[in-house]
Amino acid sequence: MGRTRLTDSTAHVPISSLPAAALRAVLREGYGGRELRRDVVSGFLVGVIALPLAMALAIAVGAPPQQGLYTAIVAGFLTALLGGSRIQVVGPTAAFIVVLAPLSARFGLGGLFVAGMLAGFMLIGVALLRLGRLIEFIPFPVTTGFTAGIACVIAVLQLKDLLGLELKSNPEHFSDRIVAMWEARASANPAELAIGAITLVLLLLPRLPKAPPWLTKVPAPLIALPAAAIVTAVLHHFVTGVEIDTIGSRFHTLVDGVLVDGIPRVPPHFLLPWSAPSATGEPIGFDLQTIRALLPTAFTIAVLAAIESLLSAVVADGMARTRHDPDAELLALGIANVVTPFFGGIPATGAIARTASNFRFGGRSPIASMAHALTVLLAIVLLAPAVQYLPMASLAALLLLVAWNMSEAEHFIHTVRVAPRSDVAVLLTCFVLTVVFDMVIAVTAGVLLASMLFMRRIAVTTEGKFVEAGLPVALPEGVTLYDINGPLFFGAAERAMGAIRAIGDHVKVVIFRMEQVDHVDVTGLVALESVLDELGRHGIKAVLVGAPPAALEMFTKAGLKPVEGKLAICRTLDEALTLLGARVHHYRRTRTGPVRVHVMDRHKRAAAHSPRPVD
Repeated sequence: MGRTRLTDSTAHVPISSLPAAALRAVLREGYGGRELRRDVVSGFLVGVIALPLAMALAIAVGAPPQQGLYTAIVAGFLTALLGGSRIQVVGPTAAFIVVLAPLSARFGLGGLFVAGMLAGFMLIGVALLRLGRLIEFIPFPVTTGFTAGIACVIAVLQLKDLLGLELKSNPEHFSDRIVAMWEARASANPAELAIGAITLVLLLLPRLPKAPPWLTKVPAPLIALPAAAIVTAVLHHFVTGVEIDTIGSRFHTLVDGVLVDGIPRVPPHFLLPWSAPSATGEPIGFDLQTIRALLPTAFTIAVLAAIESLLSAVVADGMARTRHDPDAELLALGIANVVTPFFGGIPATGAIARTASNFRFGGRSPIASMAHALTVLLAIVLLAPAVQYLPMASLAALLLLVAWNMSEAEHFIHTVRVAPRSDVAVLLTCFVLTVVFDMVIAVTAGVLLASMLFMRRIAVTTEGKFVEAGLPVALPEGVTLYDINGPLFFGAAERAMGAIRAIGDHVKVVIFRMEQVDHVDVTGLVALESVLDELGRHGIKAVLVGAPPAALEMFTKAGLKPVEGKLAICRTLDEALTLLGARVHHYRRTRTGPVRVHVMDRHKRAAAHSPRPVD
């Protein structure tokens, strides 16, 4: 079955056509039982992978594990239903840990809900303004740098549960967390480290060169996590004094007056996000003061969600050879992030690893992602009591592997080795700023630095120089030609026009050849006007030749018009030389081939016979 590619540009498409763009495209092409079976199987397998990940990610940001499951269910289903990518899988992701963990420590669960809702409204606004394509303007070193930085932060934060450390406080900032973990190093639990190591080994088994074929076909967490839970249960039962923290021992939920260990067997249910507890235990509320406090983090969430989701959609396009609609995807993601907090979910975005797994398992339409969400829902109803036995160290090991995959360390090192120094500077700047500060500062600084370096590179290609050789005729006495190559913009205008000020006293006319100038901005215009005024004060005539139409229009608006004895504007160099009285050789095509024609000053032409063609 052929695939219809979604259009590259959606600016002309009405807003009403954005919701469910991918699903409607799939249904238009024809969707039958075979496709449904394939998508359901893929969705089930992805759901199995998402189940422990969603819990681990929720725990990592400071929320109960069921909030991550609720996110995968609600956000995953809504984005698949309304989005613009065929195989994208949405849910809680590791990239959010660096943003949401400090938010949770400061504002509690209510802060996660309300900030996610505000971010959803921002994403809807971005989609309605058709700004989805702006992701293309974020340079590769920026995304690589902050992604590696996020991965580094995630990996370090997992040491707490991997080593079984007992922290005296839960600091908000990354550097303070490191200090707190170092101070708690004496509380490390060897049994937890052993469980984490066992889990990590089992997760890595399918990657071994000689791994059995059946092992590579089964999701690794489906083997590693139950095995770790069994080992933990055996140790608890047979070895006295062994304490291994599990989901059931750490998290408790009150359901109908009964305290439930682990996650409750309760599907997502409606609640008001602002009624959830803040860090003090009181409802966070929804007033202007709360919104003002959460707005900066909400903006960070929106930016990160947009970047991660659209990057994931691009990866999906590369695998499935399709074209996603970025505005439809952001609109769906925004709606999902607005609705999900009302059902106990935290912020969500596109998950690259789960999206890749969806494609690998055969998913080819949004129905696979919907099946993934329904699988997680089914797991809550059927498997909630068993989840309490999962060790926290095993979930930390799972996130440690996620962080490693996210970092793409080999690719990062390769980029540092082969990329230009300017790109390496941008990459390392984004990496360091992400680790030390946060992602928004890193992206902002990275984009600014990359833009400045780009402008410098472009500015270097723009130059102005005097030309004497290679002309169709020797220039008349007192006439010089100044050739401008490259865009005449704010980063290069002064450089391009600077050399003209070095002309000698014998020059009476300067020809500015602008045929290679593809762009002129207002800074370039001001620089040109300044040079023309300076020439005029010294009695030197200027002739502008070959300026592009857009520049000519700008000249007209600026009042830059031909003035007898001061300024002339010509379309070609021949026209300019003829105007100055030079004899120019140019070619005219005849039936027998090109012939060279003398073009003389118009006064001389009027008094002379018509010139003969010569070979």
